[in-house]
Amino acid sequence: MVSKPNNKQIKNRRDFMKKSIMASVATFVGMPVVFAKNFPEGLVPAGILDGSLPPGLEGKSDQLIILNDKPINAETPAHLLDEALTPNDLFFVRNNGIPPVDVDVNSWTLTIEGESAKQKKTYTLKELKTKFKQHTYNLTLECGGNGRSEFYPPAKGNQWSTGAVGCASWTGVRLADVLKDVGMKSNAVYIGYYGKDTHLTGDPKKVPISRGIPIEKALEDESLIAWSMNGTDIPMLNGYPLRLVVGGFPASVSGKWLSKIVIRDRVHDGQKMKAPAYRVPCKPVAPGMKVKDEDMCIIENMPVKSLISYPKTGAMIKYGDKLPVRGKSWTSADRIEKVELSIDFGETWIDCDLEESTNKFAWQPFSAEIEFPQQGYYEVWARATDADGKKQPMILPGWNPKGYLNNACHRIALKVQ
Repeated sequence: MVSKPNNKQIKNRRDFMKKSIMASVATFVGMPVVFAKNFPEGLVPAGILDGSLPPGLEGKSDQLIILNDKPINAETPAHLLDEALTPNDLFFVRNNGIPPVDVDVNSWTLTIEGESAKQKKTYTLKELKTKFKQHTYNLTLECGGNGRSEFYPPAKGNQWSTGAVGCASWTGVRLADVLKDVGMKSNAVYIGYYGKDTHLTGDPKKVPISRGIPIEKALEDESLIAWSMNGTDIPMLNGYPLRLVVGGFPASVSGKWLSKIVIRDRVHDGQKMKAPAYRVPCKPVAPGMKVKDEDMCIIENMPVKSLISYPKTGAMIKYGDKLPVRGKSWTSADRIEKVELSIDFGETWIDCDLEESTNKFAWQPFSAEIEFPQQGYYEVWARATDADGKKQPMILPGWNPKGYLNNACHRIALKVQ
């Protein structure tokens, strides 16, 4: 009979594994790993996560990382998110179907209907632009699966790293103003959208995606029907000529190539609304556990998060120099309250300078200067706290079958020599 290892034996094995990993990194980078004793169990050092960038997409920068081409999905490397607003050619792409071709803006229409609509009404783009007051907001959009590649056991789906996020200046009309113009019955509880994208099979009867949001969210000032992104037309791959833009919720509710909105008397039941799509276990589960559909809850508010945009991971720093660090932070709460950096794997933290938000759901830039006590390998970790007191976890949060809502600290690797 084989005896089970005791706690002391398990601890000794874990300590050995950590020392082996740190020794390997030290050999790889050619210098010691400073603060190696603080490195959390289960993580892979950021310094060995770098990779090369594949070719780009039509109308997009060739620096985007392509995860899939059917449908097209591509993310933005963290160091390319350093600007105050994400340029159109660098904005990530998350599609479920095939974008429409030969779009005619002069004939494009948006129809509002549904069992909880007081009437059915159709608007041309010109009518939307002239009938309603126009609004511009800086709004952050993030895929619910951003960070999926860090989950273990692995979760199915596009293996996003950190770059399925971007913040742009969106111009359009408030969704609330259009819904009120149509009129809503007292039993309205949800809206759903339909776009002009085609199912991957090419079957016109199949809908690639049709998600939605509660009426309360639809009526927020920052929920837009938008036609402009950073002062110009929305790129085709991001929804030209018309899309929903809903800050604070997963980007999958910000329907692209928008052609119809339905006002529902129930939770919308369109494609990608049923479990397990865009749902997480209602209660925490063990990694790898199977979860019944009825035990999954729809993702609504996105978690607090931050990202280091400068320097790029792999940077080489001269010993004695101060390193400027910049990044972005965002949340579904009213604002970010604090961002901190750590160079000793979370043992101590340095407060950053934090810029005010231009409006709710816009990301907030942060910056700091840090010094290093000696030569060697370091990781810089970023951690944000929002106005609701929610703070990023240092390592992967609760596992879920689809790999959603990873808001663990972003980290970059660098060498001081």
